[in-house]
Amino acid sequence: MTIEPSDRAGVRLKLLRESRHWSQGELAARAGISRTGVSAIEGDRLVPSVTAAIALARVLEVTVEEIFGERSGSEGPSWAWPPRHFPTRYWLAEVNGRRLAFPAEPTACGEREHDGVASASDAPFVESGDPKTTLVMAGCDPAAGLLASHFEREGRFRLIPLLRSSRQALQLMKEGLVHVAGVHLAPTDSPDRHRDILREELGTGWRMVRLAEWEEGVTVAPGLGQKSIRALLRSKVRWIGREPGSGARRCLDELFGKPRTLRRLAGDHRGVADAVRLGWGDAGICLRLAAEEAGLEFLSLQWESYDLCYRAELEDDPRLKALVSVLRNPAFTGAIAALPGYDARNSGTMSTV
Repeated sequence: MTIEPSDRAGVRLKLLRESRHWSQGELAARAGISRTGVSAIEGDRLVPSVTAAIALARVLEVTVEEIFGERSGSEGPSWAWPPRHFPTRYWLAEVNGRRLAFPAEPTACGEREHDGVASASDAPFVESGDPKTTLVMAGCDPAAGLLASHFEREGRFRLIPLLRSSRQALQLMKEGLVHVAGVHLAPTDSPDRHRDILREELGTGWRMVRLAEWEEGVTVAPGLGQKSIRALLRSKVRWIGREPGSGARRCLDELFGKPRTLRRLAGDHRGVADAVRLGWGDAGICLRLAAEEAGLEFLSLQWESYDLCYRAELEDDPRLKALVSVLRNPAFTGAIAALPGYDARNSGTMSTV
């Protein structure tokens, strides 16, 4: 059977299904995959695994190429967001069925080799490598470079760990621009808080996998002489803040009992510690890891859960399977547990939203 040409594999799959008067559930049952998976493929939010593609083609009595083959003139990559300048380096990745170009920026593991350089906004992209081998994660974990090195150890996939606050990461997830969002908006004694946040902001149909629990507190400038949180709150210290929506900003607002207007903001945990180390402020909220790396004193406040969130319909994506496998690998959990202020006993545990 033939169908009208379309540049979108999802449209081709939907037309084939509807020509047989099958619901998404019926097609899913016949192919042995989930209904949410069929919905995601038809919506071009998910590229199916080889096994799923073969199963769909078999029950629809067509070739895999008829559904998922490239069409001449098909849409090329588009910018995930506008670059700040040209020329600009970029990375290419397939996210939710779209090929996206990400303007290169500093990551949690330093510079990442770029896939090409765009001289202007309308310049053609040079597609080097396979965009389906790149996993894009947004979050604020300063140890994401360690995760990237273990993730890439077999040489099959690449991780781009974009530095974003928890709320910024969730927004990128909502817009379908990243595979994974890292969230730390709840202390360990509030185990359901992250699930509640995902339901409130994104609805249902999500997976959460624990990366670690970590210790958050106040880093203090050398020689300040304040040995307790209470003393710090009573004194006139210059605070380095984080942007609203970050876990550290939430922690600071809770510490003072109300939101504060801060003149100096840092972009991540290491940025807070570096600002204090360089004398731009006297104190700030960050992780113990960042404070000890900077050689600063640290006053502990709480332990927090750091969870990685992704769409449930992507759970069969080889990149997501590899990520979960790494989080459960003793080599990785041992390495992360050795970091100051990290606890990996629950790494790799899953929950559903």
